[in-house]
Amino acid sequence: MEAVSEAPPVISIKGLGLAFEQDGVRTEVLRGLDLDVKPGEFVAIVGSSGVGKSTLLRVLMDLAKPTTGSVELRPDAAAERALALVFQDARLLPWRRVLSNVRLGLEKTRATRVQRRERALKALTLVGLRDLADRWPYQLSGGQRQRVALARALAVEPAILLMDEPFSALDVATRENLQDELIRIRAETGKTILFVTHDIDEAVYLADRVVALGGKPGEVRAVRSVDVARPRKRGAWALIEISQAVKAEIAAEAAAAREDWVI
Repeated sequence: MEAVSEAPPVISIKGLGLAFEQDGVRTEVLRGLDLDVKPGEFVAIVGSSGVGKSTLLRVLMDLAKPTTGSVELRPDAAAERALALVFQDARLLPWRRVLSNVRLGLEKTRATRVQRRERALKALTLVGLRDLADRWPYQLSGGQRQRVALARALAVEPAILLMDEPFSALDVATRENLQDELIRIRAETGKTILFVTHDIDEAVYLADRVVALGGKPGEVRAVRSVDVARPRKRGAWALIEISQAVKAEIAAEAAAAREDWVI
């Protein structure tokens, strides 16, 4: 496993709870969630649908307000932005070419037109798509569109990269290729990454640490460090053992709480 900084956490979540009320009915989405993420750490959040994984990212992006608890971000002061988010679908604008889509996030910065172009091209180079800068989104494969979305997030040079099930809609071969690309990009950039997925095997392959949410409202049910050196070999017994351990912990917690969890 790559070294992770001993500096104070860049994300510090204490007692986070989120609830909403609709038609007089109060629904809790998250409850009592504690999580620290260190600089340069890759943390995967796993859990079944509806457990609050994506809601957690929305809170971090200030798109949803917590009901209780606190969220503190301590990004690198040199970073242009604290956070950038990559969604499950690429969300490219069909009327803009690839380069223009990547440049989109830079248009409200102080960067000049030339600087925006250079940074967008740099991000496309990082994801291996510089040669496709002039193509339209419809001319790209699903995997290429997700790479463009990742380049768009990287172009704004965030301290922390949030990823919301970015590979779940892709075929297995493309998904595994992009997993390896993400590992390479993280190694080259040193980005702190918070990665949401429902796939425990994917989480263990990618992450330094796996945090499992469970229940309704969602709570932390299991935390497991992935102490396996990189580069990792897909299907290695050490990774399988950790995946099995996480699944066993989740199953035990779910049984104790009388929940249904599909693994």
